[in-house]
Amino acid sequence: MVEQTITKNGNNSRMQILPGLTGEATTTVTSDNTALAMGSGTVDVFATPALAALLEAAAVNAVRAVLEDGQTSVGVHLDVQHLAATPVGMTVRAEARLMTVEGRRLTFRVSAFDGVEQVGVGTHQRVIVDTERFMSRTAAKVR
Repeated sequence: MVEQTITKNGNNSRMQILPGLTGEATTTVTSDNTALAMGSGTVDVFATPALAALLEAAAVNAVRAVLEDGQTSVGVHLDVQHLAATPVGMTVRAEARLMTVEGRRLTFRVSAFDGVEQVGVGTHQRVIVDTERFMSRTAAKVR
């Protein structure tokens, strides 16, 4: 369990990152996020890489408000089944529910739906990191 101190309206309050937090993200399928455009297939339907990004965005949204200033979360594992195709013009909505917290590691159950059916399901893990330290270590790769 990771405890966080959040300051809102000048008041300090203790908040914890606990299982049950949820987040959502939505997108409309366009010619830019199809399998054909992204190189992951040869048809004009919502691409699996775009689905993966949308599911990650939902998980980011689930914990964004409870992270301390200077912290972020980074994706470290994604296991997704793309269950059904979604054509251009439809909206896809992703949901993430925090299932477990193990130190800095967060595990989410993720799912996605278009206006007709469930189109994706899986699990996603993120790790809470200090943003400045993370970016400094990353920048050191090109020095």
